[in-house]
Amino acid sequence: MSVTPNLNAYLYFEAVARRGTITRAAEELSVSPSAVSQQVKLLEQRLGVKLFRRNGRVLSLTLEGEQLFQSSTTALRLLRDAGRHLGKTRETHRLNLRVTPSFGVRWLGPRLADFVARHPDWDLRVDAAPDPTDFEREVMDLDIRYGAGDWQGLHARAVVPDHVLPLCSPEYLAGLAFSDDAGALLDQARLIDSARALCQWDFWLYHNGIETQGNRKSILMDRSSMALQLALDGAGIVLESLALALPEVAEGRLVPVLPANPVLTFPSYWAICPARYLNRRAVRLFLDWLEDAATAHSGQVRDILDHHGLTVRNLKFDGGQLVGAEP
Repeated sequence: MSVTPNLNAYLYFEAVARRGTITRAAEELSVSPSAVSQQVKLLEQRLGVKLFRRNGRVLSLTLEGEQLFQSSTTALRLLRDAGRHLGKTRETHRLNLRVTPSFGVRWLGPRLADFVARHPDWDLRVDAAPDPTDFEREVMDLDIRYGAGDWQGLHARAVVPDHVLPLCSPEYLAGLAFSDDAGALLDQARLIDSARALCQWDFWLYHNGIETQGNRKSILMDRSSMALQLALDGAGIVLESLALALPEVAEGRLVPVLPANPVLTFPSYWAICPARYLNRRAVRLFLDWLEDAATAHSGQVRDILDHHGLTVRNLKFDGGQLVGAEP
């Protein structure tokens, strides 16, 4: 026998379990008590269990009834929430976006005014958070995430690459004794790392064939935005990406420390979402705009590289890890 009754049976059962009597449930649902009673009996017959203990007009849940009540309450709440969300979607154009914090502040934030100007009838909600979206549990259309692009079960589109190189303020660089030996130059300095960066100092030094004395002074910051601010304040040399530091480099407030060494580049910022979300108009519009903004950014990066005579070496991911450079 089928154990999949119609949804009314679950709806009526949930109302009775919550209100405690068939009469109160019927009043809430605007139906007759007999209709509610019939649906509950039908549900018990289909499932082959007793869901209520009856004490006059007052009903209490059996163990099986309590289990079903928990599940049905959760399912009905999800349906109601979905209905409210769809209702809001009909009333307004809305995009819910999550973004990794430093990228949100330093790259995306200064460009969002352009998106708003192009789409003035859209409401935009931006959530800057270090953890990726759980799309099955959260109301979010798109997430821009830093990483290797290996989010299982999700569509991931590379949007902005990293171009990583050592940077510092002109004043800090002027205070270092000049040396043709890159290792000796860096041994004088305090090296600033970003804890979440895919490419950190040890990795960069190895792939540039640079040896230091190993007793260098260092600072490890939790956020790239904090690491960059330290470098701007003259606290040391930061290993960072032009994706985040482009304005300061373009203005000359940060300068390349070792222009003879290649800039390491790799895909690092990804737009991720369930593949089915690509059918959403808001997602398509934002991805189109994001592609335009990323193209303009790439042109600015090329200008900076050319201006400083910098070369580029491409990196790749293998099993989610950043690995060897290609000449």
